[in-house]
Amino acid sequence: MTDNGNSARPAADRGGRSPRRKRAGLDGGAKERPSTIRDVAAKAGVSVATVSRTLAGNYPVSEETRTRVMAAVASLHYVVNVHAKALSGRVAGPVALVIKDITGPSLAHVAAGVEQEAADRGRLSLVCATHDDPAREDDLVQLMREQHAAAVLLVGGAVPDEAYDRRMAGYAKALDAAGSRLVLVGRPSPTPGLPVTVVDYDNRGGAFQAVSHLLAYGHRRVLFLGGEAGISSAQERRAGYHDALRAHGVEPDGELDTTGTYTRASGYARTRDALRDGPEFTAVFAASDMVALGALAALREAGRDVPGDVSVVGFDDVPFATDLTPALTTVRVPYEELGRTAVRLALSRGEAPAGEDHVVLGTQLIIRQSVNRLTW
Repeated sequence: MTDNGNSARPAADRGGRSPRRKRAGLDGGAKERPSTIRDVAAKAGVSVATVSRTLAGNYPVSEETRTRVMAAVASLHYVVNVHAKALSGRVAGPVALVIKDITGPSLAHVAAGVEQEAADRGRLSLVCATHDDPAREDDLVQLMREQHAAAVLLVGGAVPDEAYDRRMAGYAKALDAAGSRLVLVGRPSPTPGLPVTVVDYDNRGGAFQAVSHLLAYGHRRVLFLGGEAGISSAQERRAGYHDALRAHGVEPDGELDTTGTYTRASGYARTRDALRDGPEFTAVFAASDMVALGALAALREAGRDVPGDVSVVGFDDVPFATDLTPALTTVRVPYEELGRTAVRLALSRGEAPAGEDHVVLGTQLIIRQSVNRLTW
C-alpha cells in the first residue's frame, strides 16, 4: 500500500487539535507528556500571554477569563515552571539550611527554627548536609545560588583561618550578586564589609556561668571536656572556662584541660582516662550535653556517684538533659531562636535597623540536680 503521508498521523480530536503526544512510561506503557502553557491557552480559548498574566496575578483580567483559565489549568493538571517564575522574580525563593550533620540534637533544633520562621513567611525551607566536607559545602552553596534561594544559612563552628575567610568572602559575594544572602549561624564572622549576616550565641559567657557555678559550690579541680582544637565554638567555651578560673583565683591546670569531639564516645573516653591516669577532680564541665552523657556513663562505671562524688555540668540543654539521673545542670542555647532570627534577618534585611547584620543571642545556666556543694 502506498503511504500518502497521512496514515502515520493521529486523527484530530473534535476541537481540531491533535491528541497529546505520548511518551514511554517507566513501566513501558504510554504516558502523557506534561501539559504546557500553550495547552492551557488552547483549552481556555485565550492567548498564551493571557494565561501567563492570569497565573502571575500582575495584570488585570476579567473574572470570566480568569475562571476559564483556572478551569483549564485544573483539567489539564498544569504545573507552573517554578524556575521560570524565580527568574522573573514572581516567586519567593526558598531558604536553604546547610549543616554538617542533620542527626545532632542541637542542629536539629536550629533546623526546626528555620523551618518554622520560613513557613510563617510563606517560604519553602531546604536542608542540606555537608558531612564536614568543604568541597560538598562549596557545591551546595553554588546549587542553592542556581536555585535562586533567598538566603543560604551555614550552621556550626569552623576554624577561623585565612582559608575560611576566603571561602566565606567568595560565598557572600556570589550569593549577593544573585540577589541572595549568606547567613552564618554559630560561625565566626568573616572579614568586615562583606554582604553577610551573622547570628551567633554567647559561648564564652555560657561557659563562664557554668564553671563559675561549680567554683561557687566549692569545686577547685574542674575537669574540662572541651571541643576540637581550633573550632570557633570550642575556643570560646575554653576561654570562658579560663575566665571563670581567673575570676575565682584558681590556677589553671593543663592536665584538667582536654580536647576532643562533641560526642558521647569522646566524653566517655576522656573521663575514663582521667579517672584512671589523670589528676584528681571533683567536678566536670562538659562542652556539650552529648559529652556530658559520656562522662556520666564513665563515672557510673567507675562507681562514682553524681553529684555525691563528682559534679557535672553540660552545655546545650538538649531535651534529654532533664531525663538523665540526676537531671543535668547545663547551659541553655536558644537553638530554635537562632534559626528563626537567621531567617528573619535574611528576609527583612532591607527593613532591619542598622547594626542588625551581626546579632549575638544570650545563653542561660539551667540549674538541676547534677551539682553538689563541697563541704570540705
